[in-house]
Amino acid sequence: MRILIITAGSRGDVAPFTGLGRRLLDVGHQVAVAAHPSFAALVAGCGLDYRPVPGDPQGLIRDLSRAASREEAQARTRAYTDGLADGVAEAAAGGADLLLTAFGPSPLSLTAGEALNIPVIGTYLAPSFATGQFPLPNARDTDGLGPEGNLAAGREVLRHADGVLAGSVTRLRTRLGLPADASSAPMDIRPVFHGFSPLVVPRPEDWPPRVEVAGYWWPARPDGWQPPAELVDFLRSGPSPVFIGFGSMAVGQGERLSELVTTAVERAGVRAVVQAGWADLNGCGDDVLAIGDVPHDWLFPRSAAVVHHAGAGTTAAGLRAGVPAVPVPVMADQPFWASRLHSLGVAPRPLPFQKLTAEALGDAITACSSDPTYRRRAAELAQRIATEDGAATVLAHIDSGDAG
Repeated sequence: MRILIITAGSRGDVAPFTGLGRRLLDVGHQVAVAAHPSFAALVAGCGLDYRPVPGDPQGLIRDLSRAASREEAQARTRAYTDGLADGVAEAAAGGADLLLTAFGPSPLSLTAGEALNIPVIGTYLAPSFATGQFPLPNARDTDGLGPEGNLAAGREVLRHADGVLAGSVTRLRTRLGLPADASSAPMDIRPVFHGFSPLVVPRPEDWPPRVEVAGYWWPARPDGWQPPAELVDFLRSGPSPVFIGFGSMAVGQGERLSELVTTAVERAGVRAVVQAGWADLNGCGDDVLAIGDVPHDWLFPRSAAVVHHAGAGTTAAGLRAGVPAVPVPVMADQPFWASRLHSLGVAPRPLPFQKLTAEALGDAITACSSDPTYRRRAAELAQRIATEDGAATVLAHIDSGDAG
């Protein structure tokens, strides 16, 4: 079967699908991944076919921060989402028997699938159906809402998500000859599999049928990858370091954050590996090493703790490695995952990025590293997660012949 995985966004929105794609490839399917050009090498390096989807999320964030007016920001956003829509349609038209779609581009994937008569399966990385059990990620208010409030907050999140692409979906439907007033909302897709562990977020009982929590889809490691010699030497030269990285967050704040991180590391008295990310973090001193992209499944088990922005992918990697975390959520779904880490007992209370200081970060690293309870709970949870096989759930459904 020819399977096309469609995703968009940052590295954390792409990497899990390389793992799912490799599993599909290993059982005999033809697999392509449609993603932004900056991830072409990542996809191809994992042995998967690549199809381009226009867009530079990092550039869009930078451009929006520099927009002189609301109208300019709206025009840039429209150009971005229209380009995304055209790219998804072209990728699907390149040939596929089945589309697997991430949540973000799912309205576009559904539209392309409808036009080309290709079934679509949802493969979402965060909870994406409203529930009374908790507010969905991205909810504005999250404290003490109760079941009705949680449900209302979740529905508001979904309305907003639907609105982001609404204009581009309408224009795409018109270009593809589809009725413009028909729905192409993410909630219209069935079945949907969520790529996180039920130990981290159990499936809510009030979710609709054919909406499942499958388990994590672990990113594939690029073929032939080897760790940089400088990193290997640093790891061997002393105690396990703390990992610090903010992924795709804090664009343009590299200088300020680098100074903050260096001071925090000195305050905590630890060694650190600092990942540049979109912020272009750096570090100085004998006890700090700055690196580029390194597979988290290799680095995190060699770390004493991980300081990160609590994106879904980095959160998952830390849980898999069985190391405690210091979550520093910035936006979007990150406060949700940060709160989960704390409630699971593998991290101290989240430190919001907006309140980040060298003193607060240094103290949080000390608290995380010095309390053995966090490490013990992290190791116990990692052992249980290791018994799960999230990809197998998706593969079994596809191979059952009931792909749509």
